[in-house]
Amino acid sequence: MRWLALCACLSLLLAAGLTQGRTQVVIYRCTDAGGALTVQNDTPCPKGSRQERSVVDPPPPMPAYVPPPRVVPTPARPPPAAAEPTTAVPRPLAPPPAALADAERLPPPPIFQCHTWDKDSYLSEDSEPKPRCARLETTGLGGNTGIGAGEACEMKYDQCQRVPDGQACDGWRQRQREIESTWRHANGPDRPALQAGFARVSTILSDTTCGK
Repeated sequence: MRWLALCACLSLLLAAGLTQGRTQVVIYRCTDAGGALTVQNDTPCPKGSRQERSVVDPPPPMPAYVPPPRVVPTPARPPPAAAEPTTAVPRPLAPPPAALADAERLPPPPIFQCHTWDKDSYLSEDSEPKPRCARLETTGLGGNTGIGAGEACEMKYDQCQRVPDGQACDGWRQRQREIESTWRHANGPDRPALQAGFARVSTILSDTTCGK
């Protein structure tokens, strides 16, 4: 019981010392002549008593209460809007070439009616076609025209005359038909050139006074 009382007194003394600040606390244990033990705070024992002195460091004060920072909830971001599908804008088609006005049309180029030495005729864009080699009959030493006669030709020129202006469009249309017939039946390397010639003549007929 004495020790329990001593511990209680010591606790009270420590508590009292804490209220006076954080200075050191001096504890006096006093035992009188009758053996009674008392504990005093910062007060020496009375005369005639046995004294035990001890210095106690008070514990550090409790830190001041600091409320935790307030957490502001971050508003949820709305989901990104779905990108609208882009549709390709079709490019406008190029307008077809405007037809030439009648006042802007020019007469067709000259065209010529040509006659060969063997009484054939054809239309040509050239007034002086290249000469052609006409085969000649040859005879051998014995007067035989077959064996050992050899070959020979004579250069002949076609005779060409310009088609009158009033008939030029008809001449170009006939020229177009001739080229088309030759082109469609051709299978050799001349076919692309004949096809290009047909397209050129068709353009002449559509863009000149023949196309009115």
